[in-house]
Amino acid sequence: MNPAATIQPPPTPAEWAAYYHLRYAVLRQPWQQPPGSERVPADDEAGTIHALLLAAGNDKAPVALAVGMLQPTDHGQGQIRFMAVAPEAAGQGLGRRVVAYLEAQARAVGMHEIVLHSREAAVGFYEKLGYAVVGPSHLLFGEIQHFLMRKQL
Repeated sequence: MNPAATIQPPPTPAEWAAYYHLRYAVLRQPWQQPPGSERVPADDEAGTIHALLLAAGNDKAPVALAVGMLQPTDHGQGQIRFMAVAPEAAGQGLGRRVVAYLEAQARAVGMHEIVLHSREAAVGFYEKLGYAVVGPSHLLFGEIQHFLMRKQL
């Protein structure tokens, strides 16, 4: 794994496949959700920004190590969604790098605030990055508590 790997939107069909594969494997498959549930209409909306960090030096199919998405909302606000880090890459700062990339992209297009709905287990991760809990938001799949968080840029 290359810690200096570039984060960028997936430029090729194979990299898009790796991006969606990681979203599914981390965020949907463990809860027996069907393939395809990792995709949403917002993926293709104008202004949505995707972040992909690939494993370096792979001559075969690309392998995603970390992904995330920034969706514009209203009035200079964006929402980070679908953050995922491959289990074998956890603890290496890749999630932090993806959030920093998405925040930089948000600033570049004039956003002044980011919101997100964090799984309970990830609240501490986002708090370390300057996000504050607003309150509980929803229960995903009937079992994963989420919390609305926000950060001023």
